[in-house]
Amino acid sequence: MSNQIETVCVIGAGTMGSGIAAQVANAGNRVLLLDIASAEGNRNKVTEGALERIAKSDPPLLMKPENIERIAIGNIEDDLARVKECDWIVEAIVERLDIKRNLYRSLLPHLKTGALVSSNTSTIPIALLMEDMPEALRKRFCITHFFNPVRYMRLLELVRGEETADEVIKILAAYNDEALGKGVVRCADTPGFLGNRVGVFAMQAAIHEAMALGIDIENADAIFGRPMGIPKTGAFGLYDLIGVDLMADVVRSLRSILPQGDPFHEVGAENDLINSQIEKGFTGNKGKGGFYAVIDDAPVSLDLKSGEWRPRRKAVPELAARAEREGLGVLLEDDGPLGEFAWRVLARILTYSASLVPEVTSSPQDIDDAMKLGYNWIKGPFELIDEIGPKTFAERLEKDGRHVADFLRQAAEAEDAQDRCFYRTGGNVLAVRHWGGAFKPIDLPEGVVRFHLTRQTLSPEFGNDSADCFRIGDDVLLVEFHTKANALDDKSMEIVRQAAETKSRGVLVHNDAQHFSAGVNLERFKAFIEQEDWAGMDRFLHDFQIAVEALLYSSKPVVGAPSGLALGGGYEVLAHCDKLIAHANTVFGLVESAVGVVPGGGGVKETYWRWFQATGDWEKAAWNTFNQIGYGKTASSPDLAADLVYFLPERDHQVMNRDRLVSAALGEIDRMADGYQQRERPQFQLAGSAAYGAMVDFLEKGRAKGHFMAHDVTVASQIAWIVTGGEDALDSLPTEQDMYAREREAFLRLARTPQTLARITGMLDGTGIPRN
Repeated sequence: MSNQIETVCVIGAGTMGSGIAAQVANAGNRVLLLDIASAEGNRNKVTEGALERIAKSDPPLLMKPENIERIAIGNIEDDLARVKECDWIVEAIVERLDIKRNLYRSLLPHLKTGALVSSNTSTIPIALLMEDMPEALRKRFCITHFFNPVRYMRLLELVRGEETADEVIKILAAYNDEALGKGVVRCADTPGFLGNRVGVFAMQAAIHEAMALGIDIENADAIFGRPMGIPKTGAFGLYDLIGVDLMADVVRSLRSILPQGDPFHEVGAENDLINSQIEKGFTGNKGKGGFYAVIDDAPVSLDLKSGEWRPRRKAVPELAARAEREGLGVLLEDDGPLGEFAWRVLARILTYSASLVPEVTSSPQDIDDAMKLGYNWIKGPFELIDEIGPKTFAERLEKDGRHVADFLRQAAEAEDAQDRCFYRTGGNVLAVRHWGGAFKPIDLPEGVVRFHLTRQTLSPEFGNDSADCFRIGDDVLLVEFHTKANALDDKSMEIVRQAAETKSRGVLVHNDAQHFSAGVNLERFKAFIEQEDWAGMDRFLHDFQIAVEALLYSSKPVVGAPSGLALGGGYEVLAHCDKLIAHANTVFGLVESAVGVVPGGGGVKETYWRWFQATGDWEKAAWNTFNQIGYGKTASSPDLAADLVYFLPERDHQVMNRDRLVSAALGEIDRMADGYQQRERPQFQLAGSAAYGAMVDFLEKGRAKGHFMAHDVTVASQIAWIVTGGEDALDSLPTEQDMYAREREAFLRLARTPQTLARITGMLDGTGIPRN
């Protein structure tokens, strides 16, 4: 059986099928996308419509627009024989057993030797899908359950049947991991598998308890969100995002396949309020709204008691804010209604998760991985139990008259106190408790590193409240930021500088939080401005520049390995690394102009230099820098970032699976370390007064036409001044230090304007950028 997947057929061009096809194209493979034939006119109308949706998708399903050229289309009446070209056929059609089985029978005559077949079903067991099917199909068939949107959701549940060949699972696990970038969790053929079994239960538990306790949906989502390490949408917001009608169908489906007595039935019954919203057309964000809406231009929320709309409240309870800072204990110690809500929800979710071992899986890591990869939880259910303490959690359950699952009891009643947990470290190994009490090393494919797990076996070489530095691999220092959204401050940059100057074989700047860094801490700049502490602001910028310069001219190789947002100051750190090993979904950009300032950590300097390297012309480089930074252009993938010189394909590399960033980066450092030579300092040239005048003229004409706001012109003029020298520019050849100084000077000049303070304030308090 071939171990190569080159061409994939996706049958079903709906949301999931289109997403799978787009991701396969992103991976560089050819795709055949099929669906039903249109009865009239264009026979491929359905798949043509899917291509249009893929091309216009937001957020984009394609990592660059040209990838759509890898997707061919057709229909299952005229083009089914073309599956003979394909190594893997993915069925992603309607969740109807009879329709799926008819499709498989139609496929059989056209499958080439060694072709693999899978279904994207989330509800129908393989035993039913393969009943009475030929042995040859049963051996090559499995379930590959993706999560939507496929490009961004990391989980793939891989489910084998009783007769599925080992080689099928091996090939699909490797391809989905390395090519499609998925965290593969192998699941038993049980109802709902793992992700939806726990994830939908968690959402239902939060909604059920909010209704029972009369908690406003804003408060419920604030508690059942970031304080628990769950995305800020909470339950009600996530319902709206997915689609209230779709979620209602998912709940009904799970209810129909889960056995009587399963705790899901306690929280998953028909909900009159939800059904009423659907009947009125409030089906979520795709429609008129769901639990949240905008009616007559006014944000409103659904009152859970009356079922009527009321003005939306900005609910950020102090309890939620404290819990986000200090941990779950804050929620569980609170004796008010929000504390009771938090306890009831956690009690249900964590108990339910523990009850699935060993029936659904023998390892809690599978459940934790499913929730972190498929629902973006920061910690899985068993990691949350460890944070509370299994013994403490079990005792409170008993006190509350609740069931204590057997697996939880095993942990809570372990004879040795250090064994009263689900994860433990020993001998630099992180191990996880399995059913029966045995601890086994966490199970990850070769080359996969999740640093939030690795970190538990390490102690920092040095660190502070904003960042830590660890020594890993073959004497490599890893810098990890850990502020909110990894916003950078003086402490973050202190660790960057120290790592660059500390003896080692190399430096890796990486974290596996949701975002590498959303930029510099704006709260810090707002305080500088309000206190009129211009000297303090200048010191901050100067220290930032010293830190990134230390990276740029370090005596050993420096590699940045970002994922998620790498914006503003976060990108400036990366711009001063020798090489980037970037996740394929990394978003790059220098966006400071939106808040009324310019990049002050070498971002303008580095962009200008890169454009000169690309064009060989200082004036072209100046215009490209002026436009790029002035408009705050971003790129949603390394492929697109290459067009903006944020990412340099001749030296930088992208990785589809973010769990493989660390291994790939360490490999690059190892290759670069022997014989590494420090970079030479560049010689700059300013573009001159004529270029400056042309840029200012462009801005003034744009303002006259209403294209720019007044402060946009002010900000962009400062960018122009940095790279041209301004109206009085001489034919000077500034040093790199001069370019850093120009950035600081322009930044401080803008920071003194009231418009910049208003923009920073609007960004921080959520009111938006003022129109001035």
